[in-house]
Amino acid sequence: MKVNAKKIAGVGLLTALVVVLQLLGSFIKFGTVSISLVLIPIVVGAALYGVGAGAWLGGVFAVVVLCQPDTALFLNMSIFGTILTVMLKGILAGALSGLVYRVLSKKHKYAGAVCAAVVRPVGNTRFIFMITGFVGLNFVVELAVNVVLSPVIVRLVNISKKQLS
Repeated sequence: MKVNAKKIAGVGLLTALVVVLQLLGSFIKFGTVSISLVLIPIVVGAALYGVGAGAWLGGVFAVVVLCQPDTALFLNMSIFGTILTVMLKGILAGALSGLVYRVLSKKHKYAGAVCAAVVRPVGNTRFIFMITGFVGLNFVVELAVNVVLSPVIVRLVNISKKQLS
Protein backbone atom coordinates (compact mmCIF):
# COMPACT_ATOMS: atom_id res chain seq x y z
CA MET A 1 0.00 0.00 0.00
CA LYS A 2 1.41 3.35 -1.06
CA VAL A 3 1.35 5.98 1.70
CA ASN A 4 0.81 9.51 0.47
CA ALA A 5 1.69 12.20 3.03
CA LYS A 6 -0.43 14.83 1.25
CA LYS A 7 -3.46 12.54 1.32
CA ILE A 8 -2.97 11.75 5.01
CA ALA A 9 -2.61 15.45 5.83
CA GLY A 10 -5.61 16.40 3.69
CA VAL A 11 -7.88 13.73 5.15
CA GLY A 12 -6.64 14.61 8.64
CA LEU A 13 -7.49 18.27 8.11
CA LEU A 14 -10.92 17.40 6.75
CA THR A 15 -11.48 15.02 9.68
CA ALA A 16 -10.84 17.86 12.13
CA LEU A 17 -13.15 20.10 10.10
CA VAL A 18 -15.92 17.47 10.19
CA VAL A 19 -15.67 17.23 13.99
CA VAL A 20 -15.69 21.02 14.51
CA LEU A 21 -18.50 21.70 12.04
CA GLN A 22 -20.67 18.94 13.50
CA LEU A 23 -20.13 20.15 17.07
CA LEU A 24 -20.81 23.78 16.14
CA GLY A 25 -23.45 23.04 13.50
CA SER A 26 -26.45 23.97 15.60
CA PHE A 27 -25.09 27.51 15.94
CA ILE A 28 -24.89 28.07 12.17
CA LYS A 29 -28.26 29.34 11.01
CA PHE A 30 -29.74 30.85 7.89
CA GLY A 31 -32.76 32.65 9.25
CA THR A 32 -34.48 30.16 11.50
CA VAL A 33 -33.03 27.13 9.74
CA SER A 34 -30.02 25.39 11.26
CA ILE A 35 -28.07 23.63 8.52
CA SER A 36 -25.32 21.08 8.57
CA LEU A 37 -22.20 22.46 6.87
CA VAL A 38 -20.41 19.26 7.87
CA LEU A 39 -21.55 17.67 4.61
CA ILE A 40 -19.22 19.92 2.61
CA PRO A 41 -15.86 18.55 3.87
CA ILE A 42 -17.23 15.02 3.50
CA VAL A 43 -18.04 15.60 -0.17
CA VAL A 44 -14.78 17.47 -0.79
CA GLY A 45 -12.78 14.67 0.86
CA ALA A 46 -14.62 12.02 -1.13
CA ALA A 47 -13.98 13.91 -4.37
CA LEU A 48 -10.32 14.69 -3.71
CA TYR A 49 -9.17 11.53 -1.94
CA GLY A 50 -11.59 8.81 -3.04
CA VAL A 51 -14.30 6.50 -1.78
CA GLY A 52 -12.31 5.37 1.26
CA ALA A 53 -11.78 8.94 2.44
CA GLY A 54 -15.48 9.67 1.95
CA ALA A 55 -16.39 6.60 4.00
CA TRP A 56 -13.89 7.60 6.72
CA LEU A 57 -15.19 11.17 6.91
CA GLY A 58 -18.79 9.91 6.94
CA GLY A 59 -17.85 7.52 9.75
CA VAL A 60 -16.24 10.33 11.76
CA PHE A 61 -19.40 12.39 11.25
CA ALA A 62 -21.47 9.45 12.51
CA VAL A 63 -19.31 8.96 15.62
CA VAL A 64 -19.64 12.65 16.52
CA VAL A 65 -23.42 12.43 16.01
CA LEU A 66 -23.53 9.44 18.35
CA CYS A 67 -21.64 11.43 21.01
CA GLN A 68 -24.05 14.37 20.92
CA PRO A 69 -26.79 14.74 23.54
CA ASP A 70 -29.61 14.74 20.95
CA THR A 71 -28.86 11.11 20.16
CA ALA A 72 -29.62 9.98 23.73
CA LEU A 73 -33.35 9.83 22.98
CA PHE A 74 -32.79 7.33 20.18
CA LEU A 75 -30.22 5.37 22.19
CA ASN A 76 -32.89 4.87 24.87
CA MET A 77 -35.18 3.28 22.27
CA SER A 78 -32.59 0.94 20.77
CA ILE A 79 -28.86 1.15 21.36
CA PHE A 80 -27.92 -1.30 18.61
CA GLY A 81 -30.45 0.11 16.13
CA THR A 82 -29.34 3.69 16.70
CA ILE A 83 -25.64 2.94 16.39
CA LEU A 84 -26.18 0.81 13.29
CA THR A 85 -28.43 3.41 11.63
CA VAL A 86 -26.19 6.39 12.33
CA MET A 87 -22.95 4.63 11.38
CA LEU A 88 -24.41 3.05 8.25
CA LYS A 89 -25.94 6.25 6.90
CA GLY A 90 -22.77 8.23 7.62
CA ILE A 91 -20.34 5.78 6.06
CA LEU A 92 -22.52 4.94 3.06
CA ALA A 93 -23.33 8.55 2.22
CA GLY A 94 -19.64 9.49 2.29
CA ALA A 95 -18.62 6.47 0.23
CA LEU A 96 -21.41 7.01 -2.30
CA SER A 97 -20.34 10.64 -2.78
CA GLY A 98 -16.83 9.43 -3.60
CA LEU A 99 -18.12 6.74 -5.94
CA VAL A 100 -20.40 9.17 -7.81
CA TYR A 101 -17.55 11.65 -8.17
CA ARG A 102 -15.14 8.97 -9.41
CA VAL A 103 -17.57 7.73 -12.06
CA LEU A 104 -18.84 11.11 -13.29
CA SER A 105 -15.61 13.10 -13.07
CA LYS A 106 -14.12 10.99 -15.86
CA LYS A 107 -16.50 12.77 -18.24
CA HIS A 108 -16.74 16.15 -16.51
CA LYS A 109 -15.14 17.08 -13.17
CA TYR A 110 -17.64 19.83 -12.36
CA ALA A 111 -20.65 17.58 -13.03
CA GLY A 112 -19.05 14.91 -10.87
CA ALA A 113 -18.59 17.38 -8.01
CA VAL A 114 -22.17 18.67 -8.29
CA CYS A 115 -23.67 15.17 -8.35
CA ALA A 116 -21.48 14.06 -5.43
CA ALA A 117 -22.66 17.15 -3.55
CA VAL A 118 -26.28 16.16 -4.21
CA VAL A 119 -25.80 12.52 -3.18
CA ARG A 120 -24.63 13.31 0.35
CA PRO A 121 -27.57 15.41 1.64
CA VAL A 122 -30.13 13.43 -0.37
CA GLY A 123 -28.79 10.17 1.04
CA ASN A 124 -28.67 11.62 4.53
CA THR A 125 -32.21 13.03 4.39
CA ARG A 126 -33.73 10.16 2.40
CA PHE A 127 -32.62 7.73 5.08
CA ILE A 128 -34.20 9.88 7.80
CA PHE A 129 -37.28 10.44 5.59
CA MET A 130 -37.80 6.68 5.36
CA ILE A 131 -37.87 6.58 9.15
CA THR A 132 -39.79 9.75 10.02
CA GLY A 133 -41.67 10.70 6.86
CA PHE A 134 -40.48 14.32 7.17
CA VAL A 135 -38.45 16.47 4.80
CA GLY A 136 -38.48 20.21 5.31
CA LEU A 137 -36.87 23.52 4.59
CA ASN A 138 -33.73 22.39 6.38
CA PHE A 139 -33.09 19.80 3.64
CA VAL A 140 -33.64 22.32 0.85
CA VAL A 141 -31.21 24.83 2.37
CA GLU A 142 -28.60 22.14 3.11
CA LEU A 143 -28.86 20.81 -0.43
CA ALA A 144 -28.49 24.27 -1.96
CA VAL A 145 -25.47 25.18 0.17
CA ASN A 146 -23.83 21.82 -0.47
CA VAL A 147 -24.41 21.96 -4.24
CA VAL A 148 -22.99 25.48 -4.45
CA LEU A 149 -19.98 25.20 -2.12
CA SER A 150 -18.67 21.64 -2.62
CA PRO A 151 -17.94 21.90 -6.37
CA VAL A 152 -16.38 25.34 -5.88
CA ILE A 153 -14.04 24.02 -3.20
CA VAL A 154 -13.11 20.95 -5.28
CA ARG A 155 -12.39 23.20 -8.26
CA LEU A 156 -10.22 25.56 -6.18
CA VAL A 157 -8.23 22.67 -4.74
CA ASN A 158 -7.70 21.19 -8.22
CA ILE A 159 -6.51 24.59 -9.51
CA SER A 160 -4.08 24.93 -6.62
CA LYS A 161 -2.79 21.39 -7.23
CA LYS A 162 -2.03 22.30 -10.86
CA GLN A 163 -0.22 25.48 -9.84
CA LEU A 164 1.89 23.66 -7.23
CA SER A 165 2.88 20.91 -9.68
